[in-house]
Order: sequence, then C-alpha cells, then structure tokens
Amino acid sequence: MNSLYQTSIKSLPLLGHGKVRDNYAVGDDKILIVTTDRLSAFDVVMNEPIPGKGMVLNQMSDFWFEKLGHIVPNHLTGVAPESVVAADEVEQVKGRAVVAKRLKPIMVEAVVRGYIIGSGWKDYQDTGSICGIKLPAGLQQAEKLPEPLFTPAAKADLGEHDENISFADMESRIGAELAAKMRDVSIALYKAAADYAATRGIIIADTKFEFGLDENGVMHLMDEVLTADSSRFWPADSYQPGMSPPSFDKQFVRDYLETLTWGKTAPAPALPADVIDKTQAKYFEAIERLTGQKLKA
Repeated sequence: MNSLYQTSIKSLPLLGHGKVRDNYAVGDDKILIVTTDRLSAFDVVMNEPIPGKGMVLNQMSDFWFEKLGHIVPNHLTGVAPESVVAADEVEQVKGRAVVAKRLKPIMVEAVVRGYIIGSGWKDYQDTGSICGIKLPAGLQQAEKLPEPLFTPAAKADLGEHDENISFADMESRIGAELAAKMRDVSIALYKAAADYAATRGIIIADTKFEFGLDENGVMHLMDEVLTADSSRFWPADSYQPGMSPPSFDKQFVRDYLETLTWGKTAPAPALPADVIDKTQAKYFEAIERLTGQKLKA
C-alpha cells in the first residue's frame, strides 16, 4: 500500500498543512481536503507515517456523513477529488480526499462524552465533575454516564492543546442560539452513531465534532466525523468498567511514548516498526468492524 506523508499538489493553491490533513483551494467556494498518513500524539506530529491510515479516516468520515446526513447538513459536495487535480497528482488523492464546501469554522470544538475516561476521568477524580458538570459519586473509570455530556473546547493553534471551556463561555464566544444548536445537534449525532456502532460490537466512548457556517449562516458538520482519530472506539466484547479498555486507534503509539523520557513536545521520537504495524492493524480493524467492508485501497 502506498503511504503518503505529505502532499505535493501543484495544480491548486495550498491553503495549509494541518496535523493530518493538507488543504487546497478549489475555486473560491470549495476546498480539497487530503487526509495523509501522518499521525499526531499528544499534539505532536510523528516523523513516520502509518500506511493507509489517511484512507481509513477519509472513508470512515464519508461513511458517517452519509449515515447522519438527516440530522445536519455536512461539507461534502459530491465533486470527485480526482477531477480537480492534474493527472499526475491523482494518486495523491485517490481514496483519501474530499472536495468540501468552504465554510467559516466555528472556533469551538463540540466534545460529547458517553463514558468517563481520559481527561474526563482525571477531572472527575479531582473535582467530582467533568468540565464543571457535577456527576454522581462513586463512578468507576470507563463507566457509562447516565446521559451523554456536552463539554465544549476552545480550538487551539497547531501544536497547542485545546482548552476545555464551560457552556457559558461557549455562549459568550459564539452566541447562545448557536451554542444551543451545536450542543443539541452534537448529542443527537453521538446518540445515533453510538446506537449504530453498538450493532457492530463497538462502543463509542466519546467523540468530537467540528462545525462551520455557510454564506447563509447555515450550520454544517465538517472536517472529520467519528473516526478513530476523533473518537474513542472500544470493542464491546472486552469492555468492563473499572479499567481503561483497548481502543481502535493510536493507543499503541501513546502507550509506547509513555514509556519514554520525552517531554511531549517536538521533535517527536522515532516509532519502532512493530508499533507502526500494530497501529495500522487497529485502524484497518476499526473500519472493517464498523462498516462491514474492507478498506477501499
């Protein structure tokens, strides 16, 4: 399988390189989003790609955009990525890119938590709350929450950590009406996705959504959706509260990095081949279990 660490498309104006995605302008109203095989952990981009990872993320997002399209409009245009680049650039976009509407991003990330894990678990241990939302006493690590929690985060610059904010802070940043809409839509998306994933033997512990506005102020779901990078997927058959379950994502990379004396800032340490291989296998397993289909290479 061909691996793509960074694109080199010359037929379109480059808008920028993110942690994982490279964006190009397609006219004034559309963007070509190419999902590379780069991997970031602790907000630092690793030096080695995970071959095929970008294709998994892209095809997983497409799957969810289609399944959840009745809840909220999304950024897809239906334009084939191969049709907007030069002939010798087609291989860079095949299976790993979309042509999306150019939207004005809402600079608040919509995080929905269905289970208590990660930073939420640490917050709960310290305060009995998650992001200021009081929870019942005695919850265990990885336990299912009584109801999904909406915990917004302020989007950070590249290489910085997103900052958890209160809902009141979110209202002051983007307005009460838009904040309420984002919250309600995010919870509806999470519930619909979690219900479907359960039929495939997968628990969606938490996820984050990003939204943007079109020229008429209509809110759209954008960027990536319910991928192994933006969500915690757990296998239901090995889940039990009280411990951190294995994830279908870059957990192998995180676990390896935690064994190093590394300050979690760039430059990143090198990843051994077995960590790359195991991480690739988890991504491939995730899309097969979720969609019932193998990756379209």
